[in-house]
Amino acid sequence: MSVRLDDTTAAEVSTAISSERFRQGSSAVGRVLTLVIVADEATQADAVRAAAEAAREHPSRILVAIPRPGRGPARLDAEVSVGGADGLGEVVELRLRGPLAHHVASVVLPLLVPDAPVVVWWPGAAPEVPSDDPVGRLAQRRITDASESGRPMKALEQNRLGYRAGDTDLAWTRITPWRALIASSLDTPYGDVTGAAVSAQRSNPSAMLLAAWLQRNLGVPVVLHTSRGPGITGVTLTTETGDITISRPDGRIARMTRPGFPPREAALHRRTADGIIAEELRRLDPDEIYGETLEELPHLAGWPTHGGHAHVATGRSGSHQDGIDVADDDGDRDAARAARRATAASATPAASPRASRSSRAKPAAASRATKPTTTKVTKAAAPRRRTGGTA
Repeated sequence: MSVRLDDTTAAEVSTAISSERFRQGSSAVGRVLTLVIVADEATQADAVRAAAEAAREHPSRILVAIPRPGRGPARLDAEVSVGGADGLGEVVELRLRGPLAHHVASVVLPLLVPDAPVVVWWPGAAPEVPSDDPVGRLAQRRITDASESGRPMKALEQNRLGYRAGDTDLAWTRITPWRALIASSLDTPYGDVTGAAVSAQRSNPSAMLLAAWLQRNLGVPVVLHTSRGPGITGVTLTTETGDITISRPDGRIARMTRPGFPPREAALHRRTADGIIAEELRRLDPDEIYGETLEELPHLAGWPTHGGHAHVATGRSGSHQDGIDVADDDGDRDAARAARRATAASATPAASPRASRSSRAKPAAASRATKPTTTKVTKAAAPRRRTGGTA
């Protein structure tokens, strides 16, 4: 059962939570933390469902803040649910309307569980520096999700530049099983690792983080390949005695092959939101390995630099690096126009004052003559954008 409060205050919401807990007989159930979710109407339903499932493992108070800015008056609408289908936790949905939408921290602060850790999760758009956000300052852990961004590589770069101890991203959490399986493949003796490769859908942030983690820990360059997915489909470690390969083409079962050993299979399903949120809530201390991996990202071949453009390989050989790039179509068109103007300028001499009308028409003809060649090269160098999903 839920209690709905229209045009209310934070104090009235707190009273409703206490009354509902007493009525349900759940006042003796402890809550280990407060999970604050800052979402919009499009992402809040899935986020609440995942958090409620995670609350079965970590009983908590879930505060869902849904800012709805507009020209209307400041208003707070709330819905309080305790126990029932949402497990042992408490779910409070807060819709902040009008100017109140810009003061989420002021509404959330009186509703936090006293003397308990606070975790903030942005399932959609996240602030550039989560620790500087008013809501982020209340939390020990701050969770973002680059996979939900329209430009995941730009979101990863934003995470790197704004990283503070306590930040994490679900794109990193999704590769925990991959990292464990890779580590287990090196438990037995093996030759020196001389290289590595990761195959995944284009613009998959989890694949980029996995490649950075491998490069930092193995000390070898990591190549990124494009695959049809789903998510990450394979990892190859090149050693002096042969390749160690982990492939997962179907998103469910991974097959590991290595020299001198028979192939073996392991379950490696693509992870759901409730599973990765539950994993993040198990530890509330800073994730140093994630911070170190973010530092390695600029050293990857293919990492977007200089205004958001990624390295685009000119060839299509087996070691091409264009698998995880983010090409800006508008920027490519601008570059094409600049190239055509430069070609036309270099191909046409400056006209003298005594030039005839026919000679003045030559620059336009020269420009038209060079257009098809320049356009063809530009199209070949600019790959189509296709956003990769989760790991």
